[in-house]
Amino acid sequence: MPKMSDVAKLAGVSTATVSRVLRNPDTVTPSTKEKVLEAINQLNYQPNMLARHFRRTETNTILVLVPNISNTVFSEIVGGIEEEAAQNGYRVLLRNTNNQLENEYASIEHLKQRQVDGMIMLSPKLDEETLIEISHQYPIVLATAHLETPTIPFVSIDNVGSSEKATEHLIRLGHRRVAHISGPMYSLISRNRYEGYQNAMKKHGLNPEDKFVREGEFTYESGYEHMLDLLSQKEVPTAVYAASDDMAIGAINAANELGVKVPEDLAVVGFDNIKFASMFNPSLTTIAQPLHGMGQRSMELLLKKLNGEAISQTEHVLPDKLIIRDSCGAKHKEKLLPM
Repeated sequence: MPKMSDVAKLAGVSTATVSRVLRNPDTVTPSTKEKVLEAINQLNYQPNMLARHFRRTETNTILVLVPNISNTVFSEIVGGIEEEAAQNGYRVLLRNTNNQLENEYASIEHLKQRQVDGMIMLSPKLDEETLIEISHQYPIVLATAHLETPTIPFVSIDNVGSSEKATEHLIRLGHRRVAHISGPMYSLISRNRYEGYQNAMKKHGLNPEDKFVREGEFTYESGYEHMLDLLSQKEVPTAVYAASDDMAIGAINAANELGVKVPEDLAVVGFDNIKFASMFNPSLTTIAQPLHGMGQRSMELLLKKLNGEAISQTEHVLPDKLIIRDSCGAKHKEKLLPM
């Protein structure tokens, strides 16, 4: 039985273009539409029943759940989702859940009442069993999220590997007392980033001591408060890896308040590469996520589900990059220690 990808190949277009011809033909040029329709007739392609069902009840609107709309990480991902959605004739409805589980449950009603065609969830708090149950009934995709058993399509980065990279960078600069301010441990992302920190420390024969670990909330305030606490101890860290840029910036300001200079007395590495990271003083060394690309890929996957296409690969892990700036002190070092 021919698939949409077969039609796209024969017509010399993308599957997204074939989808637009079927859903919103007015958004496609006449010549392109003619090529696609000719390929459909030649292959005798028939969309499957699931795709037909959604075309009958479609709203051309998808719902995106954002845990914190003020977090620039999520806003950049939404930008990628909106761009891909618009190119395929879809509108995006945003809902800020404020990290409240009941708001996530309430949002499912939009799907049940057919007010939207599908949903992209950014860092959901719902338990895995509930997410899998929802995915059996409605088209959903996860972004910046991992599952222990990845049965739902998700887009993310290697949070363990990237955190190991960030921590190891500090160790190679000569630091042995490396602290970690994590995200909330109910989040698998936070646990993965903590695991990467632990891996790097153990790899270099260092003990990731509890006194140098604090559980934050991915907020400026939690980074600030936890850094004040870490620097009030008898033995203080010489470096800190924070699991978000907001927390890293809070940590730097806390250090400055106590007269601890960054990076001379304290090296700092963050995570996310938010726009303010390069403008902050000192500019922030951080892990960059392809946020816009993550949004685009998430929408691409949702489109496939809406079109009834099979998705053979559920894990979509995009590349990250360590961006070295001033806050870690690397530019003041002659060379890094050997690996």
